[in-house]
Amino acid sequence: MSTAPHLPRWADLCHTDFAALDPARTVALLPVAAIEQHGPHLPLSVDTDLVEGVLAAAAPHLGSGSGSGWPVYVLPTQAVGYSSEHQRFAGTLTLQPETVLRLWLELGESVARAGVRKLLLFNGHGGHHGLLEVAARELRGRCNLLVYGASWYNLPLLDAQGQDLLLRLSPEERRFGIHAGQLETALMLALRPQLVRMEQARHFRSSSEERAQRWPILGNGRSAKLGWQMQDYHPEGAVGNAAAADAALGHELLQAAGRSLAELLRELCQLPLTTLVQDNRAP
Repeated sequence: MSTAPHLPRWADLCHTDFAALDPARTVALLPVAAIEQHGPHLPLSVDTDLVEGVLAAAAPHLGSGSGSGWPVYVLPTQAVGYSSEHQRFAGTLTLQPETVLRLWLELGESVARAGVRKLLLFNGHGGHHGLLEVAARELRGRCNLLVYGASWYNLPLLDAQGQDLLLRLSPEERRFGIHAGQLETALMLALRPQLVRMEQARHFRSSSEERAQRWPILGNGRSAKLGWQMQDYHPEGAVGNAAAADAALGHELLQAAGRSLAELLRELCQLPLTTLVQDNRAP
């Protein structure tokens, strides 16, 4: 049995434990991820493995158990999400967006019924961004929950000296390597190297690179967003220089994400519930 630190699990609590939780400090964390293709060199489990790997990396920085002073409880990982952009690749599991949204909302409502007032939707899949925003706003309105959405890859990824680890990737990779490229491949080499097929890894060049060179507005990555399927970017289902990945960078990225998540959770534990204004009507 592993003795590595881990964040306390919601499922390990008894129903009688909830009466003793401080609603002003307690945070429920819902990991949301995906089971979807990641090119010819990575397994379907990447997004789920990475979000759970970051949770494990955060645990030593928060202490373990409810006596750590940072009352954070991890809900069951939602490993299947909205991955319709990958559905033409075998093995991808996807739900309809309304199904995913309803699932997250009903879980959030269950958290609120338990008397917990703070929720972090912790994401590992780029295709969830829009749903995260909708879910957070809906749960605030329906349940008076203080809800944040965060994706591990948008956290500050700093080394021990405070330098941005993403600067070790080329500018091209930072912009275009959005799926199964150097970043995700490096992390999987650190977490589950036995599942990485480096002999299949290469530089999968995105079709968006050509658009960026040719179309000043359509291609600048900010002004207009393409409604895309993964094959539109590359027929093999990956974009980025996967061949440049190494496990050493992956380990550094993992530890950096863990440190940032721990700090985010400490801040959320301390954030006052009065952040939510209950009545803005004029007297």
